[in-house]
Amino acid sequence: MRMGNDVEPETRKIQVDAAPDHKRGSTNLPNFHQSVRLKYVKLGYHYLISHAMYFLLVPLLAIISLHLSTFTTQDLFLLWGHLKFNLVSVVVGSALIVFLATLYFMTRPRKIYLVDFACYKPSPDLMCSNELFMERSREAETFTQENLDFQKRILERSGLGQKTYFPDALLRVPADPSMTEARKEAEMVMFGAIDDLLAKTGVKAKDIGILVVNCSLFCPTPSLSAMVVNHYKLRGNILSYNLGGMGCSAGLISIDLAKQLLQVHPNSYALVVSMENITLNWYFGNNRSMLVSNCIFRMGGAAILLSNKPSDKRRAKYQLIHTVRTHKGADDKSYGCVFQEEDEKKEVGVALSKDLMAVAGEALKTNITTLGPLVLPMSEQLLFFVTLVARKVFKMKIKPYIPDFKLAFEHFCIHAGGRAVLDELEKNLELTQLHMEPSRMTLYRFGNTSSSSLWYELAYTEAKGRIRKGDRTWQIAFGSGFKCNSAVWRALRRVDPIKEKSPWIDEIGDFPVEVPRVVNIG
Repeated sequence: MRMGNDVEPETRKIQVDAAPDHKRGSTNLPNFHQSVRLKYVKLGYHYLISHAMYFLLVPLLAIISLHLSTFTTQDLFLLWGHLKFNLVSVVVGSALIVFLATLYFMTRPRKIYLVDFACYKPSPDLMCSNELFMERSREAETFTQENLDFQKRILERSGLGQKTYFPDALLRVPADPSMTEARKEAEMVMFGAIDDLLAKTGVKAKDIGILVVNCSLFCPTPSLSAMVVNHYKLRGNILSYNLGGMGCSAGLISIDLAKQLLQVHPNSYALVVSMENITLNWYFGNNRSMLVSNCIFRMGGAAILLSNKPSDKRRAKYQLIHTVRTHKGADDKSYGCVFQEEDEKKEVGVALSKDLMAVAGEALKTNITTLGPLVLPMSEQLLFFVTLVARKVFKMKIKPYIPDFKLAFEHFCIHAGGRAVLDELEKNLELTQLHMEPSRMTLYRFGNTSSSSLWYELAYTEAKGRIRKGDRTWQIAFGSGFKCNSAVWRALRRVDPIKEKSPWIDEIGDFPVEVPRVVNIG
């Protein structure tokens, strides 16, 4: 076995030991940094700090046990006699304990369970290869040749594969981006995902007490949530919400809203639907900052069933542990970096600013600063605190310590907004290719499906059979405004991929695939 520097054969080792003293200094001990894997030292430190309480309590419990073992029957009778003659103290103490216990159980937050979720997989006739995308863009006859070439370059470097999905209205020649077609797309995606979810869970539509639907760019009247209520004939007192204009992070905002509502409405189911509508939001102009969205956004949606019923814990997949929301809208640059507006020819599109990556980085930093103390082990928090004190108080010139979030989570679902976003997060959070695999494969297979992409990523992880009981998953998404939101889930059971129905299950054996940096489009 080797550790760092190669170890010489035994005969060579004897010769080294026999060498003169002045020649032994450089070979007497190996270089520590090369021979010892520092990550194992770090893991040991993490284990020591995380279990420090147990190390302190075990000796204390041992001392108490030894002391109690010296009690005799006479000592117990004396103790009973003392309590008998202090009846008032016993009654008051017992009443106080009962009151505090009741208060605790009445005011503690209700546990929120994710019973199951479903992602919509469109029919094969809606598949849109990169070549078909470029063909339809040319046939639209609205883009200049320079901007057709620009879209081609974006698409070649986007990380999208050949089997993403586009709405039927935009695959036709000529395209038909109408309100009627947009409604058809919305109904197909929403009802397709909800039908699968209700079939998986066995929950009746009438049992749903809370409904939250989010779609950023399509807000018809009646609303999308009203469409769901009408289609499934949901009950009249349902708490219904429709979130619009909140970008790709709206899915986690919907989860957080449902969580807050479930805290005050006991024994309830909450249905969350996340989607985006492409039909009415295809940009037909020549502003390049607006053309990027055309290249990466694709059709998709997801439905999630949450519950606060204690009886659902046995069958639920996950428990919601934390939600953390960060909003940077007070800053003008952050507010305007993703902006829907008209171009010089009055064509409506969503403009992406060149400051987008910098703004996203600042939002992420704020979000993980809040999330870190909630999820990171004590060892990481101590290292961060000591480094911060050394830099700020003692003015030591050392690098800031970046906490290792791999010690807090087993799985990462990072919004598949684009290859550049995933590359930056992989580098800044020091994640491995395995951690990034669900996000990259979702981008490749389904494209940027906006707020629902996180659920395609979690479905990928399940289909690979990687979810074990107790595993923690971090979902993180970015959206216009500018927002960065996080959700932390803990698996309540092992998810068996054989028993799952998901958009990946029929083709999961084909993944992961190698995605080239540039894919030439014919």
